[in-house]
Amino acid sequence: MKVHLLLILFFSIQFLYGQETYNWKNYTDMKNVRSVQPAANGIWAASSGGGFFYNTVSGEFLTLHKNDGLIGSFLNAVAINQDGKIWFGGEEGAIDVYDPSTGQLKTILDIYNDTEQANKSINNLESIGDTIYVCTDFGLSLIDSKSYFFYDTFFKYGNFQPYVKVNSSLKAHLIYLATSAGVAIQKEGAENLSAPESWNTYTTQNGLPSNNVVRVVKMNNSIIAATDRGLSIKNDSTWSSFLPQFNNIPIDDLLLEGDSLFIAAGKMIYLYNNTNLSTFDSATVQINKLVYSNSLGLIAASNAGVYEVKNRTYNYPNGPQANQFPELTVDNSGNLWSASGKDNTGVGFYKYDGTKWTNYNRATTPQLITNAFNFVSSPADDEVYFGSWGKGFTSLKNGTFRNFTTANTPLVGDPSNPDFLLISGFGKDSRGNLWVLNYWPGDSRALGVLHPDSSWETYANPSEFGQAFDQHYSLAIDPYDTKWYCIRNTNRLGLFYFNENNPTDSTDNKFGFLNTDDGLNSNFIYSVVVDKRGDIWVGTGTGVNIITNNSTVFDNTPNFRISSVFALRQQTINVMAVDPLNNKWVGTNQGLLLVNSDGSSLLATYDSKNSPLLSDQIRSLAIDPNSGRVYVGTDEGLTSFDTPAVKPVESFSELFVYPNPFIIQEGTNKLTIDGLIKDTDIKILNIEGKLIKEFSSPGGRIASWDGKDENGNLVGSGVYLVVAFDKEGNNVITGKVAVLHK
Repeated sequence: MKVHLLLILFFSIQFLYGQETYNWKNYTDMKNVRSVQPAANGIWAASSGGGFFYNTVSGEFLTLHKNDGLIGSFLNAVAINQDGKIWFGGEEGAIDVYDPSTGQLKTILDIYNDTEQANKSINNLESIGDTIYVCTDFGLSLIDSKSYFFYDTFFKYGNFQPYVKVNSSLKAHLIYLATSAGVAIQKEGAENLSAPESWNTYTTQNGLPSNNVVRVVKMNNSIIAATDRGLSIKNDSTWSSFLPQFNNIPIDDLLLEGDSLFIAAGKMIYLYNNTNLSTFDSATVQINKLVYSNSLGLIAASNAGVYEVKNRTYNYPNGPQANQFPELTVDNSGNLWSASGKDNTGVGFYKYDGTKWTNYNRATTPQLITNAFNFVSSPADDEVYFGSWGKGFTSLKNGTFRNFTTANTPLVGDPSNPDFLLISGFGKDSRGNLWVLNYWPGDSRALGVLHPDSSWETYANPSEFGQAFDQHYSLAIDPYDTKWYCIRNTNRLGLFYFNENNPTDSTDNKFGFLNTDDGLNSNFIYSVVVDKRGDIWVGTGTGVNIITNNSTVFDNTPNFRISSVFALRQQTINVMAVDPLNNKWVGTNQGLLLVNSDGSSLLATYDSKNSPLLSDQIRSLAIDPNSGRVYVGTDEGLTSFDTPAVKPVESFSELFVYPNPFIIQEGTNKLTIDGLIKDTDIKILNIEGKLIKEFSSPGGRIASWDGKDENGNLVGSGVYLVVAFDKEGNNVITGKVAVLHK
């Protein structure tokens, strides 16, 4: 428990460092349910995206994620103890105990923190009396469900090698273990279970069809084992085939309910009763675990949610279609959009409106011509663009989809298949033209432009750069309408730039290429963004470069200035995003970093250990400038949090100060001042008009006051005026706050 409290304290310290972040949330696909347990009015489930409770009466869901206190998101097991507490077991060895009566979570980190074991997954949990049987990748542990004290952990069983994976356990007078090495059974009268000789062990040499045993049940005094090659029944010290119909068929689970034996194999559930075998149910997806409820009947954990067999319904919380977030964007209305992936991994794209997720794929949206969307962008005008892997791109505006392919555009696919069109970038210039980046153009024309009049043009890489290249990506357009994009190809690595200058005169097009010879710190480029100053930030395999003096692109010999960001040196930069204060959020393989506007200071670091981030490998980023919300995509799910970096208003209209009254005390509480224009100056005055504090906003819509005067002392109780004004003092707005000194 001390470890858990220290972890929470460290979270709090980290979040306050550098820039305030708050309201952290996780979003995951929770359809892949690994284990279920029935309870009053519903079903608890452990999924690869977290834990949840499905209320079968109301149809509502309660979800538990890392931001709620779970250590990990990939859960394999769930059990309910005598006190009604819910126990979850995770892939990384953490055990989370949730108390529904209080809403509190307690984390047991003994296995999670074990440095001697490389594989620590919790594979199964069973609540028997006041003991929790914990089956792990290295043995069996017993935990007191009241004190959370570990009775013991058993690593060695009979002739098995130590630390074998235990898939499940059965307590029926004796303890029976289904392991990756065979079946282990407690010897009659044996009490010191830590001693290997206290166990009898059985393998294929004793007749088992496979040593990989997933479940053991005791039916009519007979022991039956389920393996990945069929079923087997114990006869004294040997085993023989049971129900030969299942020979060489992987069995996923067994459940004994009274005289009925339920058998899960793939998408099928069978019933064995009174020597009769029948098909009980034919599901549409993989069945993982089975349980039985007196009120609900047979329930299955499946890859499509909690499966109520009687009703043939699949239930899971609203969420993204998959835990795949290769690209993110936020549209002008504040909706988050995510691509899903290329080739067969793509499942369409998804939208989050701040309340619910909507999933778009060929099944739900027949207008789509593929599910393989790996890029998404919303450059302007409430239109969202989705780049596909092989089918061109799709746009969505006002509920209308349009598809752009090789059939209705001049864009050409890859050299081996001209119809296989891969789109990897979008951007709009100052004239409203949509620029489209072709990942692998067979005709070398990497850039296409769709004009507002619906006409098209394409531009080829100059001949001096060689033949057709593949892997063009990360398109960014600067204030001078120069297009920047990178290439990662065996023939060439680096950064292209292009400006058509006078669109009516093709002879003055400006085209160039930059690499380490020009000052970049690496030719392996992964991300390119344009900041609020118009500078180009280039994320590479060894850090970040900043390209300034961009206006010289029109000169015969451009004089770009290329510098490196010292705070990000030797980092692999996967993705970058610019917030309204021109700070840079940087996604790496070691977590999320925040640097100030010019990169001179590292403001904050977040990773999966000191924050609710679900993974250290950051794949995508998006920022909603109107709310200050940052979205972080990983292969484990999506995380969002709010920041004070909010786009400023164009002009003062109303000043919001809260909380009001403002109760001040030594600590971190602050007064929020909302409704500011860019770079506002602020004065705090007492009711007599005396100046108490003067400061400048960070630059966006929101600033804060810590309740202290110019000398750093907390002010006294009373009414105070908040005066906000621009740098010239031409625009002024005021607010009022009551301060209570605690």
